[in-house]
Amino acid sequence: MMLRRGFILFFPRLVGLLVVACCSVSIVYMLACTPRGDNQQPALPRVHSPTVKEGYEVILQEREEQHHNYIISLKKQIAQLKAELQGRSEQLKNMEDQHPDPLDIQPDHSNPEKAQANLLAFLRSQIDKAEVHSGIKLSTEYAAVPFESFTLQKVYQLETGLTRHPEEKPVRKDKRDELIQVIELAVGSLNNPEGDGNAKHRVYTASDFVEGIYRTEKDKGTLYELTFKGDTQHQFKKIVLFRPFGPVMKVKNENVNVADTLINVIVPLAKRASKFRQFMQNFREMGIQQDGRIHLTVVYFGKEQMNEVKSILENTSKSANFKNFTFIHLNEEFSRGKGLDVGARFWKGNNVVLFFCDVDIYFTAEFLNSCRLNTQPGKKVFYPVLFSQYNPSIIYGHRDSIPSLEQQLIIKKENGFWRDFGFGMTCQYRSDFINIGGFDLDIKGWGGEDVHLYRKYLHSNLIVIRTPVRGLFHLWHEKQCLDELTPEQYKMCMQSKAMNEASHGQLGMLVFKQEIETHLHRQKMSSKKT
Repeated sequence: MMLRRGFILFFPRLVGLLVVACCSVSIVYMLACTPRGDNQQPALPRVHSPTVKEGYEVILQEREEQHHNYIISLKKQIAQLKAELQGRSEQLKNMEDQHPDPLDIQPDHSNPEKAQANLLAFLRSQIDKAEVHSGIKLSTEYAAVPFESFTLQKVYQLETGLTRHPEEKPVRKDKRDELIQVIELAVGSLNNPEGDGNAKHRVYTASDFVEGIYRTEKDKGTLYELTFKGDTQHQFKKIVLFRPFGPVMKVKNENVNVADTLINVIVPLAKRASKFRQFMQNFREMGIQQDGRIHLTVVYFGKEQMNEVKSILENTSKSANFKNFTFIHLNEEFSRGKGLDVGARFWKGNNVVLFFCDVDIYFTAEFLNSCRLNTQPGKKVFYPVLFSQYNPSIIYGHRDSIPSLEQQLIIKKENGFWRDFGFGMTCQYRSDFINIGGFDLDIKGWGGEDVHLYRKYLHSNLIVIRTPVRGLFHLWHEKQCLDELTPEQYKMCMQSKAMNEASHGQLGMLVFKQEIETHLHRQKMSSKKT
């Protein structure tokens, strides 16, 4: 009885335990067997689960496989890049073989055949680089390289040079020889055509030449297109030639020390004390203060204003503590050539650079170094082309006031021009001047003596350096052409006077001033009516 009662009491508890157990099993089964969504991440094993170790191993294995695949992908990309780089390198090498670098083409005495082959390859490549077979895109009209045309007798040129002739027989020997050689080569090519064998054809001569055009690309070469008469009236033969420029080659590499190179500035003068005062301001700033390796020789003609000039010179000497000057007085008629010659021969020191200068010249300290660098005794003389200033009253006539001198000295076409017809300002060693024979002292007054000396140097074996310089200016002054001058001197003086005043456009504005004012007046009246 007691056993039955105990069983009745225990049975409900047993049933409860079984129900709890069944529920637990159902929950575990649902968690384990429920399918995951596509984007669902695998659940990390619970810490207290019996499969913790296995779960972590599975995850680590998956991660390791992902990294391994990523490394394989990177290796493939690296291999592809290496292959592409090798291909590009081979292409570049082939291009270098076809178009050699001009800096690499140097004389190789150990292997002359290779050096010659490289040079020929470079020269052939110049044709491909130049604008021969096809056009080249240009940014503006200023970038275009124009042709010049020529016949057997004349050249029609844009760059007129010193002669100023738009057409002329070539006066420069290099240009004359160049065109003769080109015509002869073209005639030879016409008379010996390639691939014709023994076929008969007409014989061409220079008289069959009609016209030619040529232009030069400075870094590539010169292109020539020549036209000859054909077999009938309306047939022509055209020959295209190209003169390739060779590679740049090093000629010299040297150090030049001009620390102890003294310049003797020689100025011939008569009157013009106010201009001399302005010159000494420039000389003091540039020559004494900035440069310091300079001597001044003034050769003065006559007695008028002489004391004033000497006073300016002495005041500058005291205020700047400058003792390197010489004053020479000649009581005779002014002669520029005589003054420069006397000043050059008066020097008794060591060989010195002479700078023949005028009182209306402005120079910079940089120019003085150019003077030193472009002269060499027994080797080189320097003939700079200076920038000549127009009449400031014309240039700045529309302004309330004329700017300061330093502000005026700007190299622009509205302000002045390159004085390429003038040879008076020159630098040379005294020894070269003495050896060449100096100036022609029979020339009196203005002009002629400088051209005579220049021609002496051209006829010698010395190198004449002729170039525009940015630090040498001719200041405008009213020019007077005296009646005492010879007809040739007077003509040169008047030409110089005309070019000195203003540019072509500015002079045109003065000539048509009345028309311009009439037009402006009509425009003003018309606007009032409307």
